[in-house]
Formats: sequence, structure tokens, C-alpha cells
Amino acid sequence: MRTVIIGGGPAGLFTAIALARRGRQVVVVDREPGPPPRAEWRRKGVMQFQHAHSFRGQVVDALNDEMPDVLGALVSAGASVVMASGRAAALRCRRMVFERELWRRAVTEPLVHMVTGNVSEVVVQGARAVGVRIGGDVLDADLVIDASGRVGRIAGVAHGRVEGADCGATYVGRQYRLRPGARPGPTNSVVGLSLSFPAYAAVVFLHDNDAFTVTLIHDGADRSLHRLRHDSVFEVAVGAIPAVGDWINPDLSVPMMPVLAGGRLYNHYRSQLDDGGRPALHGLISVGDSVCTTTPLAGRGIAMAFMQARQLVRLLTGNGVDIASMTMEFDEWSTANIKPWFADHQFVDAERVRRWSGGDIDLARPLPSDLIVAAAEADPRLTEIVAPYITMDQLPDSLLPAEPRAREIYASGWRPTPPEGPSREELISVVSKTRVAA
Repeated sequence: MRTVIIGGGPAGLFTAIALARRGRQVVVVDREPGPPPRAEWRRKGVMQFQHAHSFRGQVVDALNDEMPDVLGALVSAGASVVMASGRAAALRCRRMVFERELWRRAVTEPLVHMVTGNVSEVVVQGARAVGVRIGGDVLDADLVIDASGRVGRIAGVAHGRVEGADCGATYVGRQYRLRPGARPGPTNSVVGLSLSFPAYAAVVFLHDNDAFTVTLIHDGADRSLHRLRHDSVFEVAVGAIPAVGDWINPDLSVPMMPVLAGGRLYNHYRSQLDDGGRPALHGLISVGDSVCTTTPLAGRGIAMAFMQARQLVRLLTGNGVDIASMTMEFDEWSTANIKPWFADHQFVDAERVRRWSGGDIDLARPLPSDLIVAAAEADPRLTEIVAPYITMDQLPDSLLPAEPRAREIYASGWRPTPPEGPSREELISVVSKTRVAA
């Protein structure tokens, strides 16, 4: 059976390698020819490629179980696995380095064939996907896997129902590298440093080879904050946040690239099925961001993509003929294991935007998960309940036993201790007064 995978991003490459190692012929079609031999890779059309990424423990586990050689190559390239409580908690690595090693492994895999081109449509015969069109050529397939991402546009495809909305946040970031021998700045998580202010957030993401990214997240409502995309403005704004500003001290680090502004962020979920509960298009299965995207603030994207890919590979290995039944089984699994994270983000983001706009915690409604997690600061006994949610070892509904106690805490008037740094109004003032360097 020949499988064509549309998209050579993390989900597509992981799926291709895993299927090939189980004896399946796989063709991966991507618009790019892959990383250049020596120059830095700049993936066109992938906005998030140069932005900060965090790779959760699920990503490390997937690589360790399915392709330890890739994990070894990443570590040899400078990435590092962070351990916590006896297990892998994160992989510190840039997205560019991560994809480069996956790509290098894919092109050497005997049963994987990489094709450079743009898929203009999925070819359909008799209500079944039978291949893809690349320019004037048709590439036949017994199964087509759409790993083209949320913004993938493939003509002639009948997709299932789509849910989602703008998450109400925008971000800007800049990548730096520590100077030789410099001691890192402060950290408070496996990601690096994460600070949540009443109306914005600041995160330092640690990567490979002493590289790190500083990211500022806000609601985008005040146009003054759009000036953060200028290097000089960004540097002054970050410098005003004490713990984060420590990281960009010129004696400690140097910028590696200009400030990059991220696009609007979306939470979205797409079913594989039509309104009648049957595959929207027989012979076509979506995976990764083509199924679900969530706010990057929690760094769950590639973790969920690999969780999906692993399940899809398991099902395809056990059922190579009845694709329709397998598609429905995969959709059922995704509904149970992936969609809850989408729903969680939908609610959390809506409540965060409301609070960022000046609203207080609404005790007349269910508490969003971020507030339940934050309540562990006031009552450490909640840590045992919230920890598996934080690590994605338990689904969001695992927080329900902690909600009553969290509600009591907030009803008493307690609020999370804000980190040291400027308020939103003070940050806007700093940004507004800073001149843009010529």
C-alpha cells in the first residue's frame, strides 16, 4: 500500500518515518526541498518556524519509542532533554533544528520518498481519494494523509466540520544566544521563564546551543503595542521587565535575528467525519495541525501532533484494508483525547481576554484551568491534582476535583501574586515613548 503525505512538517515527517519502518511505502510532498546543506533554513510560508517553540515530554517519549536515532541526532546537534520526577519533561530545541533532523532522517529512510511540489488538489474517483495532483502530474495513492497544517489549502477536499475562533492574543519574539561562558538568567519552569501579568505575558524559551527566545504576548487591542515589532522598542520593553530583562543584558547575550511578529492565533478543531458520521472523504485522513491547533502559549501543538501520529500509525498497522472503519476509529480517539484540549483552550483564552480587558474572576461560571492551576500557589495540596494536567498526562477534566477548593480560594479574595514588572499601562507608556531606531 502506498501512502502519500501532504506536508513535510513535524507531523508529516514523524508519520512517514514511523510508517516506513513498519514496511509501508510513503511519499512525502512538500513545497520545499528541505534544509540547505550549510545555510540556515528559512521555511517559506511557515510563520512559526523561526518563533519560539517548546517540546513537551510527549514529544521526547514519541521519539524515544519510535525513532531514538532522531532523538540522538537532536542531542548531538545541541538539543537537551530536561528530566523532572524521573521522566522526560521537555526537549530544549529550536524548531529549525528539530525539523532539520527529522528531515535528514526521512530522506535516508529506504521506504520514504520525498517530493518537492505543491499539491493543488486531492484526486477523487468514486467518492474516494486516489491520489494528489502536483502541477500537471498525478501521484497515485491508496491512502492520502493531510499533514499540511491549519492553513493548508487543498482543492477538491471534503473535510469534516470545523470549530474554532481567534484566541484573542498576539505575540512578538526575538532570538538570542548566550555569550561564551555567560551564566543564564532566572528560570521558573522546564521551558525557561514564564511570567503571567494581569494583562500580558512574557516567556523566555530555552533552546539548543545556548540559544533562547524572549516572547511577549498581549491581546493586540492597543495599537501602541504593535510597535514592539521594532528591535529598539522591543529591547526597551523587555528591559523594563526585571527577570526577563536580565536575559537580554548585552554582557549576557546577543541577538541572533530581528524581532519577529506572530500572526493572530487560533484554536481550531476539525473532525474527520461528515454530518452522517462517515468519513468526509474516504481515503483521506488528517493529522497534526490539520486536525487541531491551540494557543501556542501552552506549547501543546507538536505534543498533540505526535500523539495523533502515534495513534494513527498504530491503527494503520493493525488495519491496512478497511480505511473507512479505521478513519472513524481515529476520529473517535481524537475526539476523546485531542478535542478536550481544544475545548480547554477555547474557554481559557476567552476568560483570559476578558481579564486582560480589566474583568475580575467570574465565580458565577466554571473556573478556567489556568486559574485552577494558579490556586495551587495558595494551597499546595492542589499540586497533586494539577500536576498531571500541566504535563498533559491527564485531560483537562482531571482538574474537576480541584475546582471547589480553588473556588473557595478565589471567593476569599485571594489572587495570584503578579510578578515584578510594569503594568499594561506602564508597558504601553514605555513602548509609546521609545523611538524606533533608524
